[in-house]
Amino acid sequence: MRLRNITGSREMVAENDYVVHEPEQYKGKWNMVFDNDREIHVEIGMGKGKFLTQLALQNPNINYIGIEKYSSVLLRALEKRKEIELSNLYFIRYDAEYLNDIFGKDDITRIYLNFSDPWPKDRHARRRLTSREFLKRYDQCLKKDGEVIFKTDNRVLFDFSLEESKLAGWELKEITFDLHHSEYLEGNVMTEYEEKFVAKGNPICKLIEYRK
Repeated sequence: MRLRNITGSREMVAENDYVVHEPEQYKGKWNMVFDNDREIHVEIGMGKGKFLTQLALQNPNINYIGIEKYSSVLLRALEKRKEIELSNLYFIRYDAEYLNDIFGKDDITRIYLNFSDPWPKDRHARRRLTSREFLKRYDQCLKKDGEVIFKTDNRVLFDFSLEESKLAGWELKEITFDLHHSEYLEGNVMTEYEEKFVAKGNPICKLIEYRK
């Protein structure tokens, strides 16, 4: 995906009150950010924030954190965020590779991965957010009953993710190769990408996994 750089986006993100700056200081104590002890759900690679914002509106008793690496993309989410009164949604501009620098043991109850970069070349497999390397990172910050929820229209990536889950010793709670024609569609919140793919008739794959 080609990203259009927005001049000054890094500075605007750095000044925004809805972005958690220096998130490393909150490792193991994210309750200080939200001023409560409610469970935390995290979306990695949140894009323009439509999915996470909708969840935050629907579930005021759950705290949400969106992680996005690129300032130009995160800025779009912040533009939407300022129009909505929410106390349970914050963002972080961060590289997910260093997830364990900002989240400690039992900090997170659920991780969402939506239409993640497939990194199609074999030599980049370790960078895929559903790789066993990333599952190991999630293992270090998810609660005992925590889960990872992954959606994609990329069947090759989905098949890879299923194999990595097995190799990492995780269990599958739900799996479908065509979400919008399955028993799991109820309550589904679509991302911007999902809306486009569904309109084209592309099947959406989804899994929910957890540790044994």
